[in-house]
Amino acid sequence: MKNTDTGKEIPVPDASLASNPLMKKSRLQYEAPEFDKIKNEHFKPAFDFGLKQHDAEILQIANNSQAPTFENTIVALEKSGEVLKRAMIIFSNLTSANTNPTLQALDEEYAPVFAAHSDKMYLNENLYKRIKAISGDGLDAEGKRLVQYYKQNFEIAGANLSAADKEKLKQINQELASLSTQYSNKLLEARKQGGVFFNDAKELDGLSADEIAAAASDAKNAGKPGQYLLALQNTTQQPLLQNLKNRNTREKLFKASWMRAEKGDATDTRETIEKLAKLRLKKAQVLGKKSFAEWKLQDQMAKNPEAATKLMNQIATPAVETARREAKDIQDLIDQQKGGFQVEPWDWNFYAEQVRKAKFDLDESQIKPYFEITTVLEKGVFFAAEKFYGLTFRKRTDLPVYHPDVVTYEVFDHDGKSLAIYYLDFYTRDSKNGGAWMSNFVEQSYLLGTKPVIVNCYNYQKPAPGKPSLISYDDVSTIFHEFGHSIHGMFASQKYPSLSGTNVPRDFVEFPSQINEHWALDPAVLKNYALHYETKQPIPQPLVDKIKKAATFNQGYMTTELVSAAELDMDWHTVTDDSQLIPVLDFEKQSLAKHGFTLATVPPRYHTPYFAHIWGGGYSAGYYAYLWSETLDNDAWEWISKNGGLTRENGDRFRKYILSVGNSVDLNQAFRDFTGHDPDIKPLLRNRGFIK
Repeated sequence: MKNTDTGKEIPVPDASLASNPLMKKSRLQYEAPEFDKIKNEHFKPAFDFGLKQHDAEILQIANNSQAPTFENTIVALEKSGEVLKRAMIIFSNLTSANTNPTLQALDEEYAPVFAAHSDKMYLNENLYKRIKAISGDGLDAEGKRLVQYYKQNFEIAGANLSAADKEKLKQINQELASLSTQYSNKLLEARKQGGVFFNDAKELDGLSADEIAAAASDAKNAGKPGQYLLALQNTTQQPLLQNLKNRNTREKLFKASWMRAEKGDATDTRETIEKLAKLRLKKAQVLGKKSFAEWKLQDQMAKNPEAATKLMNQIATPAVETARREAKDIQDLIDQQKGGFQVEPWDWNFYAEQVRKAKFDLDESQIKPYFEITTVLEKGVFFAAEKFYGLTFRKRTDLPVYHPDVVTYEVFDHDGKSLAIYYLDFYTRDSKNGGAWMSNFVEQSYLLGTKPVIVNCYNYQKPAPGKPSLISYDDVSTIFHEFGHSIHGMFASQKYPSLSGTNVPRDFVEFPSQINEHWALDPAVLKNYALHYETKQPIPQPLVDKIKKAATFNQGYMTTELVSAAELDMDWHTVTDDSQLIPVLDFEKQSLAKHGFTLATVPPRYHTPYFAHIWGGGYSAGYYAYLWSETLDNDAWEWISKNGGLTRENGDRFRKYILSVGNSVDLNQAFRDFTGHDPDIKPLLRNRGFIK
């Protein structure tokens, strides 16, 4: 197919690509990926063809001799790059959830190629001129928003730069992409190698029989039968620390977590981080900004680093004060027990659990039997979605999956119409990144005629065969949280894919997921899912009362852990001169001291060497977003609570103003439309027990 204006042919697949499933739309419902057909070897040819095809499409749009219009420029861009986008979405999901050496090598090879490809589009002079020439007159609200979105994105990406600066920027972007991928691959290996082996089950005193059996099974799979392996999770603190009675074991596990990526070996991430920080500053300077954060926050709700830092500081001071009081309670308990030592980070969760038992008579081991993972999902998360939004769910076993652990559901709207396909991937494995997340395999768009295909990934310990998967209340909250992202994706109702669903600013995207967490303790929801896995009896009310009373317990610690990581991220990205970029560990120490995080027993939620959100994920200069969104969440939740709580009317209102608008409206206005006022931080401080 030839375009007479450009002389650039749009390539068509040759015979060698005919059997590649990534080359055409999947025939499965809603174009769900054909995982039974997709193999490692399909990605490279799909990438190569997709890049060529998209390049040709971009040139055709940029060099069109007809006057620029919304249709022939903006809409044409929205429709372009179909093969590349399909292959990249599936690939990035697999490299996160079920990677292997072949995919990791491809990731390193193509990261700079994709960065260069993106630059080729955003730094194309002719294309930028066409976009600038489109006024938006006569378009509907979403069309006008899309024009603004493209103009802003091109300018943020450097479309205004001189030819020489564009060349500099291209080079920087390719290097950044390579370094970020190298960082992620190093960290995955560091986490894998960082797990701790124990010879004697006595060292694991305090863990349940099932947890010990799982540790034995993990050691066996790692080639050390007869030993016990405690694998690392993403965060600084490890969930098992609250139960391990042996102080040496706790210290070993904590230190293995803290030191995982700074051992001076092939998995040490520090040098990569220093290069990333330096290059990000250089990129910001080429783009005419003082710091990377100033460049990054232009299209966020906060708009600038000062607004984000102001919010963090408002939360940090009461959080640290509260954490100091909590530390004293813990030290008092250690002294009462004649421990003879000062509390250290590896002691906190173990003794905090005991303080919680003493203060609230609440024992995690009493709670877990009421939280069996599938029951939490189907009778809790799905039940709340049915009551609030009218959704129903049907399990599907006919759709192929990328790993045997993955389960699939079809989602139906309140009118019975099919809405989305939803995958769940609960358990941790070496081929999976740490943490929990939501992602799309297919994004909703009326323009492209696509419906949402969504996945939630978690990292829960897989139980021994035949045993139930029992989780903590924190884990329950995480399932409700991640499903909140999924709901946001499922309710997408946009014409244009760029503005659809969760394609919103980073500091807004956590708001719907945080709202969804509140349903976990709603009385009607809780009594429906908190059922003893053996007796099927609902959780007793006295236990529920204890969970609620304990809700503000340890909040000083948890908030300090989060806000110190967020301030640390912002400090890395507000440097304005290379001379401020001192070695990683010194930089972190300085940052924490500067913001008053001097309580050594409360380390940041992520230590710089394994802060994957900011070095390998998209959260650079954006980790504050959780606190920004939580301000929105607590304020909106107060409105919902005062207006009847779990009602279909409230659900429809939240869907209308927040969940279904994507990025097609001003989101500050969307919040005002829902609550009737600007966001207020006081509900957040009240909810965390920092003010009355």
